[in-house]
Amino acid sequence: MNLPNYFLADLPPEAELTTGLITEACQTLKRNRAHYLETRPTQQLIRALDKVGREWLSDQSPFRRFALEAGPAATGFSQQALAHGLDLFFGQLTAANLEAFLRQELGHLHRLDAFQLSPDDASDRRVAWARGPQLIAQIAPGNIPSAVLSQMVLGLLSRSAQFIKCAKGQTLLPRLFAHSLYEAEAKIGACLEIAEWKGGSEALEAALFAESDCIVVTGSDETLADVRRRAPASARFLGYGSRLSFGYVSREALDRNSQAAAHEAAQSIAAWDQQGCLSPHDIYVEDSESVNAEMFANALAEELEALEKMRPRGTLTPQEAAAIAHRRAFYEVRAAHSLETKMWASPESTAWTVILEYDVRFQASCLNRFVYIKAAPNVDAVLQGAEPVREKVSTVGLACGSLEMAELAQRFARWGALRICRLGEMQNPPLAWRHDGRPALGDLLTWCDFEK
Repeated sequence: MNLPNYFLADLPPEAELTTGLITEACQTLKRNRAHYLETRPTQQLIRALDKVGREWLSDQSPFRRFALEAGPAATGFSQQALAHGLDLFFGQLTAANLEAFLRQELGHLHRLDAFQLSPDDASDRRVAWARGPQLIAQIAPGNIPSAVLSQMVLGLLSRSAQFIKCAKGQTLLPRLFAHSLYEAEAKIGACLEIAEWKGGSEALEAALFAESDCIVVTGSDETLADVRRRAPASARFLGYGSRLSFGYVSREALDRNSQAAAHEAAQSIAAWDQQGCLSPHDIYVEDSESVNAEMFANALAEELEALEKMRPRGTLTPQEAAAIAHRRAFYEVRAAHSLETKMWASPESTAWTVILEYDVRFQASCLNRFVYIKAAPNVDAVLQGAEPVREKVSTVGLACGSLEMAELAQRFARWGALRICRLGEMQNPPLAWRHDGRPALGDLLTWCDFEK
């Protein structure tokens, strides 16, 4: 697929990025926003995003086809894993979901269009208007593409021009999404810029930050600290750092249908190859009368093996493969000398690994479909075991009975979890998900109150 040179990321590899080029691109973005995006009605933006979302779900879409052809080499994910991830993301990019999201975030569908009265305000003497930044500088993560695509949607809804800086070699999917937006509505596409350079190129980033009034960073805690240190005081800074997640399978879920619970766990482990803050590192399992943690671990291994045939894991770097091999060797020795450790592993590959331990202490995984099953007597033991990472926990995925769901959700929410969902939906957050417990769109906006 021959893409036109709409974005800096479309330039040939030998093209040199300079501070002057970055500054000029940012100023062009801000002019385009003023002409094409700032006053665009919400319904027009929703229709454009809905149209692009439907096109990406079609096997006839040239952008989807190219993403699946070139994606494995560019991203490290298998074609099947990419297709699954794209279906999850674009399946939610619908007009109905976007409208519901705006009402949730702003209390009114047209709050970004003009002054509006809140429906629950008994008085009509005060109205409010929400405005987005002129230019958002987005420092995109290098692990899963859905995170940067979500931020691009939020930026468009806020009527903001966006400069998306990707990690070296990670522009393919953001660039294709930007091109699909440009094809659907060229004036919207003209408010986006996609570029890549090696992290820590301070001169280029200084030029970008100087022109931006909002900087959004998703990455490691070290990356957040570094960018925050260099960001201008006048720019709003939004950082999304490292998080961890785990699952919990109750006795009732095991008694009702342990295979279904194992299937849900496998789906969340395999989605995006366990990359990202929503992937479960550990699955805590209560022994039931008929099924114990070891039986569940065995069922999970079977599910992961089946998924490997249907949706294989992507290619690993030598360092990632070595990390898995090293851990497997460690647990193989431990399992040989202790009845409280067992291991299931994909034969003749590092495709998946299941470690069973009768120790509730949370154990961080090396990812790439490497998961710990932790036998736990009850929820109190789970919370005690996960206490060292409580401040870092994003999502808790539950497999439990319908009657105990609400009580368990309250327990984990009071403890500090920021998102609680079904075990199989951990890597499929809704469009209206509040990332890190904060309002997804609201963090970008500035409000003006008009007291009539």
